[in-house]
Amino acid sequence: MKKKFVCLVPLSSEAKFRFNTLMNRFHSCQILNETDNMLELISLNGEYQTKVPKTGNLHWKVIK
Repeated sequence: MKKKFVCLVPLSSEAKFRFNTLMNRFHSCQILNETDNMLELISLNGEYQTKVPKTGNLHWKVIK
């Protein structure tokens, strides 16, 4: 199965810290699991994993 990716843009100071320290400033994340309204994501380097609504939230903007 082909891997799917989305881009995350940090919005909050907490997300910006994780983006800079854990994600090595790479916006792309691999989709591990997808439901109707949620995405389970892992960073390219494998050090950060999160669940985010497809519409984004206060911490992350999701770009497909």
